[in-house]
Amino acid sequence: MPDRQSTNDSNPFAPPPEGQPDQPWQPRLPEGSDQGSAGGQTGGSAGGPGWSSSQPGRSSDGFGGRPERSSGGGGQGGGPGGGPDGGQGPGLRWDPTDPAQRRARYAVLAGMWAFFFSFFIQELALLLGALGVYWAISSLRARAKAPEGPPSAERVAAAATANRAKQTAAISGLVASALALMIVGSGFLVHFVYRDFYECRADALTKQSQLACNDLLPKPLQDTLGVHE
Repeated sequence: MPDRQSTNDSNPFAPPPEGQPDQPWQPRLPEGSDQGSAGGQTGGSAGGPGWSSSQPGRSSDGFGGRPERSSGGGGQGGGPGGGPDGGQGPGLRWDPTDPAQRRARYAVLAGMWAFFFSFFIQELALLLGALGVYWAISSLRARAKAPEGPPSAERVAAAATANRAKQTAAISGLVASALALMIVGSGFLVHFVYRDFYECRADALTKQSQLACNDLLPKPLQDTLGVHE
């Protein structure tokens, strides 16, 4: 069995014969073709649709074909955003270039996190709730962004859809932020009204003294806010 394979083997990565220096890789050509046409085919394959001349062609059902592009550029509508002029597509509901829509999304996120933290970290919930209310109100007061380009039915419909999505997000953020502020405010109010109970519980050194602090609360609130055995 020979130590090294011959270059006539079908293995494209076979080493050269003994005593012959290494050469850069070139595509193998069918028998009978000369080296002159090799350079042309190599250059053609670099920019052509196939790797070599022996590559099978595309099937009749269009498999392997390249997607057709319109004359306007990339995207279905000719632009990167899907629209005919490269802007917002007809079905796009979120336009990151619109400040009102960005504030509506900020209001939703701030409202959800404020409602979550209202049960654990009241100070952080107060900050997020205030920001959510501010962003929601500023988004609702902002005017709707006019559609770019010449007016058409698709542009008007897209602008109306984006405006409805903005209003829905802003209202949702406003409601969530308001609920978080109400929870935080009610907690602060209870601590202020029954300040004597909370001070007594903080200063108590034993469990019995903490239970005695329940007398500073009304009877209906002792089971909820009071110290339990």
